[in-house]
Amino acid sequence: MSDPSLPEPSASGRPAATTPTASAASANSASVTSAPAASAYGPSQASAPAKIRILLADDHALVRRGVRLILDREPDLEVVAEAGDGAEAIEMARTHEADLAVLDIAMPRLTGLQAARELAALKPGLRILMLTMHDNEQYLFQALKSGACGYVLKSVADRDLVAACRAAMRDEPFLYPGAVTALIRNYLDRVRHGEETSDHILTPREEEVLKLVAEGHSSKEIAEILFISIKTVQRHRANLLQKLGLRDRLELTRYAIRAGLIEP
Repeated sequence: MSDPSLPEPSASGRPAATTPTASAASANSASVTSAPAASAYGPSQASAPAKIRILLADDHALVRRGVRLILDREPDLEVVAEAGDGAEAIEMARTHEADLAVLDIAMPRLTGLQAARELAALKPGLRILMLTMHDNEQYLFQALKSGACGYVLKSVADRDLVAACRAAMRDEPFLYPGAVTALIRNYLDRVRHGEETSDHILTPREEEVLKLVAEGHSSKEIAEILFISIKTVQRHRANLLQKLGLRDRLELTRYAIRAGLIEP
């Protein structure tokens, strides 16, 4: 009697070749080609991409809260620090690791434009976006010259801000829709006609004094804020009047509004 555990002999008398069972073949295949099964909780922490760390600066707490909600609900974005003005934004950049700064333009002490220049010098790798209510050509060009790579209107922040953040991290500029063609044409026209702007007429310190004068601070208050003497403040103020061809505080204030240092 033949042993049922042995293969049936072939016609030649040799044992017939055996065929692997389906389960064995599957096991052999899995050992070579299959990837580890995914966790029921999604990708492991180690494989998750790093989040974009954002420094957010706006002098209105409610605006900051709304913007933070827009950003933090995205899986690749995270607000790691908040500031209430431009000077505080610079301090936050020193104490927090951030990849991107989102700055309002009109803020006390230092505007977003001033803060952008400081941040660009302090942390050259930091990307900067301006978030503003001002659909204004002059602010846009000032922002780009200050080191910003994008300009987003608050009125459409829920639509554009996330895309602008991601574009910034790809080193791509972001300008709000509908304005790009007109702004570029206007800028190129000015260049072709040789028009010069007064961007570099004032030194950074004179610009700081101008902003504070326009905000209504006295010479004594400005000296305390900037840690300089009252005589130095007065000298800067006299230089401002002479350079700009202006006569008094009122005209300095009007110039500061046009230059985007303070809101009208």
